[in-house]
Amino acid sequence: MKLVKLIANLGYGSRKDVTQLFRAGRITDADGEVLYADDVVPYETIRVDDEPLDPPPGLTLMMNKPLGVTCSRKDPGRVVYDLLPPRYNVRSPALSSVGRLDRDTSGLLLFTDDGALLHRIISPKAQVTKVYEATLAQDLHGDEGELFASGSLLLASETEPLAPAALEVLGPRHARLSVTEGRYHQVRRMFAATGNHVETLQRISIGALALGALPLGEWRALDADEVAQIFAS
Repeated sequence: MKLVKLIANLGYGSRKDVTQLFRAGRITDADGEVLYADDVVPYETIRVDDEPLDPPPGLTLMMNKPLGVTCSRKDPGRVVYDLLPPRYNVRSPALSSVGRLDRDTSGLLLFTDDGALLHRIISPKAQVTKVYEATLAQDLHGDEGELFASGSLLLASETEPLAPAALEVLGPRHARLSVTEGRYHQVRRMFAATGNHVETLQRISIGALALGALPLGEWRALDADEVAQIFAS
């Protein structure tokens, strides 16, 4: 791929804009030598205004989503894409969130421009475990774990029971729930089915990939080993 198209696809501007960057001598190699649009050089040596290029296509990000933002590109309020660099919103192929967290749920959210990877993660066949921590409005009754693990819980307005889920009680009103599905507001609706209400909800891991110490509202790129952790139990 020609450098003009490559750099334009990363969101640095239209091809015309990137051509102007070349003409202005703002695209160089790591040694400061000016590059030209038809040069063939290793990706990692390319610089724009002395800064390395953004990661190439095949990018997967992990974000610690804060409350009050939605997993949408069009919303009257703040959206998760506002938390990424502006260039990342016009990359080609586009970055998409992998599933959704609602406005009132925080925690681990993935983005990728790899369509095959996205569908592999969200496919029911993949059985990727998502772990959430919830604080509840009322004390747990004590029988929620058995109900959630039974594979017989039927959510309101649905005809297919939920797959078994694992509940770990952390306190009278604090629990960790591991699910392998991604139904609409699933965790909130599961506790609602027991007569309880989720007050706060955070996703802390997907597969073996944990949120860790990533600050709220921040994001980072994942390497290949970390992406593989998504599919590890």
